[in-house]
Amino acid sequence: MPNRYRPVSTLLFAALVAFPLGCSHGPGDDAITKEVQQKVAADPETKDSQVSVAAKDGKVTLSGTVNSPEAQKKVEQIAREEQGVTAVENKTVVPPPPPPPPPPIVVQAGTVFIVRTTQALSSKTSTAGQGFLATLAQPISVGGVTAIPAGATCGGRVVTAKEKGKIKGEGQLALQLATVSFSGLTYQIQTNVLDSTIKGKGKRTAATTGGGAAAGALIGGLAGGGKGAGIGALVGGTAGLIGGAATGNKQIEIPAESPLSFTLTAPLTLPPPKQ
Repeated sequence: MPNRYRPVSTLLFAALVAFPLGCSHGPGDDAITKEVQQKVAADPETKDSQVSVAAKDGKVTLSGTVNSPEAQKKVEQIAREEQGVTAVENKTVVPPPPPPPPPPIVVQAGTVFIVRTTQALSSKTSTAGQGFLATLAQPISVGGVTAIPAGATCGGRVVTAKEKGKIKGEGQLALQLATVSFSGLTYQIQTNVLDSTIKGKGKRTAATTGGGAAAGALIGGLAGGGKGAGIGALVGGTAGLIGGAATGNKQIEIPAESPLSFTLTAPLTLPPPKQ
């Protein structure tokens, strides 16, 4: 071949060699990005992850959040195995687990509820099963945290109400708390029964039942029982007493706003305090 044709043949040979090499290139960056995203979304281990995929010149960058270290490794594996990928930079993170919820507040059995009645009660006029309301006079705290605020509404019931006869027979009035309400919620509670009895000749006794040992004697009868007069007492710091005003036939009278104390006989579980 004449020398004048050699440069042309050399260029033609180079073009023929370069043509198949150009056709052998892998998929472009857009195709890589799309394939990796689809495979991450379809894989059971990584489908719940929030992963972004970016590819440039065959290098894949992964970012976002994954649910576990295992999912983080799997996302990277999917990217590395994709055709045309030359490198992988894994910037995904595993978020820390949320803190455990705070424990509930437990008001233990033996806790004393000091309340003030909002209505008058009597062995003569009250009836068994009748409800009554009272207001918590002092807050209930657990571990230095107020569990039940002062002013919470307490619901109770008359367990026994028996009018004393003029000649014989005994008068009896027994009360028990059943609920406490605050912050828009009402909770069932169990307390002892405060039981006051007037026997023949005006002798009076008082006891607590349902919460352990009987406790104490009455502390002073009230003549007329003025509003707000205190007729409740704590005995040994735990037991509540019911007192009565001396009336013509020695009935047990509890004026409105009388302080009474009840003792929890079972724990009360409350939601944890708001953070």
